Amino acid sequence: MNGAEYIVRKLISEGVDTLFGYPGGCVMPLYDALLESPIRHILCRHEQGTAFAANGYARSSGRIGVCLATSGPGATNLMTGLADAYMDSVPMVAITGQVPTALIGTDAFQEIDVLGMSLPITKQSFLVQAIDELPEILDQAFRIALEGRPGPVLVDLPKNIQLATLSEPTIPHLSGEQISTTTTPAQWQQAIELMNTSRRPIIYGGGGILLGDAVSPFRQFVETTGIPAVFSLKGLGALPGDHPLNMGMLGMHGSVAANQVVQEADLLIAVGVRFDDRVTGKLSRFAPHAQVINLDIDPAEIGKLRQAVCALPGDIKQSLKALTIKLNLLDWQSQCLERLEQDGFALPAQDGITGPHFMRLLSQTTRGQAIISCDVGQHQMWVAQHYAFDHPRKHLTSGGLGAMGFGLPAAIGAQLANPEIPVINVAGDGSFMMNAQELATIGRYRLPTKIIILDNQALGMVRQQQSVCYQGRYSEIDLSDNPDFCTLARAFGIPAQSISDPDDMAYAINKLLETPGPALLHVAIATEHNVWPMVKPGDANDQIITGANP
Repeated sequence: MNGAEYIVRKLISEGVDTLFGYPGGCVMPLYDALLESPIRHILCRHEQGTAFAANGYARSSGRIGVCLATSGPGATNLMTGLADAYMDSVPMVAITGQVPTALIGTDAFQEIDVLGMSLPITKQSFLVQAIDELPEILDQAFRIALEGRPGPVLVDLPKNIQLATLSEPTIPHLSGEQISTTTTPAQWQQAIELMNTSRRPIIYGGGGILLGDAVSPFRQFVETTGIPAVFSLKGLGALPGDHPLNMGMLGMHGSVAANQVVQEADLLIAVGVRFDDRVTGKLSRFAPHAQVINLDIDPAEIGKLRQAVCALPGDIKQSLKALTIKLNLLDWQSQCLERLEQDGFALPAQDGITGPHFMRLLSQTTRGQAIISCDVGQHQMWVAQHYAFDHPRKHLTSGGLGAMGFGLPAAIGAQLANPEIPVINVAGDGSFMMNAQELATIGRYRLPTKIIILDNQALGMVRQQQSVCYQGRYSEIDLSDNPDFCTLARAFGIPAQSISDPDDMAYAINKLLETPGPALLHVAIATEHNVWPMVKPGDANDQIITGANP
């Protein structure tokens, strides 16, 4: 076998059935080898789209997403998608073509130091310098992407390596996953003692619950202990959105209730979280009365920003099962539920179509069972606040990186990974235009993906921050010259409709979901609508703003 043929066999041995890519000169041998393989190649229309599609595939399925690009601009265009996967711990393998080894370092055509460029935004990057290194490097790439805290791995592959012949026959084998547990029974006992003496405990759940394959034991932990739970953006869905102990999202755009109970807590059980600044606000004033029990698959996260009195690194499933005990918290539960009823996410006055009203109705119509792939901005927060997810794999959102243009290609990847589940891309008008070319991908493969564009003719989240923090001095946020999104969709063979009247929402949502194949719904909303509540950057979470007059 030559290198390209071996790579294809390796992909098959790892169970890869779908590959997202864009061809070019330095990756042509691999594309030639793909011609004879059963792997389904999805041609996206931009390399950033391929990375985000692989990202969405991985997030929604738990399997490794694989993307492929050529050297130079092909590889550099992947970087945003890799950075997003790195910050949100998404398992991916990216394969990039590279100029032949003899030309590396000569400033050859489309030569870029992809290895150096990608090192800060991947778990590991490799440059294959000899054909006999290839099998071991690929084994490592697939193992590293999944083991421990998942993440992206890049393999940079010179063209001559793809064409070279392996010196001896090599049969690819499954790399497998390795999870180590370093928590001891004594540490679990310390955590149980803290739980037993606590009067106002709160669970703070994040994306690590899903990464640790711990959704089921987490739900059992909440049910048995009776501890109310708040969630980061990435933690939504770990507990069903309509669960009585689910206090919803906390942080910058969290509810007053969720932020308030955290500020009053005497024990914070942090499960798979990063204590991100969008969650904590001013860190020194976050949960000021609480001792912290910290569970995380990545020991480096424990104590990084907030000191834990009890650290439980390693397998989150095992730790949650060990801590699942009955507690008597009826008074505290009652207080929390009362707060949630009074200060949970409320619907604003119905002034035209609003994001919260629309998302609440979408959630009720789909019963929280659709996969929602968001872009970044105000619509992203309205989804987080008002869509009741029944599982975290159904909430695809660019959390750590906050990458606009994520939603549409990620929805493509999710739809291919989950052909039987409804997939909806909820986008803002600004974010949608960043990767609108992927309408061609949806049109080509006739994917049944639905697209909803909340169009306020502005960069809404930037506008809101300029309104609240910069005295209404608006700078470069006007998008009133947006294209006709319905005409744009139809140009790609995708049926589309537009609404602006609240009375049309229910009909339009049902029509969208019932349309066979892809479809787009354009929703006109007012430019002035903001996301409330809001904590200003740098403020503490008890300095929350709840309305239009901060």
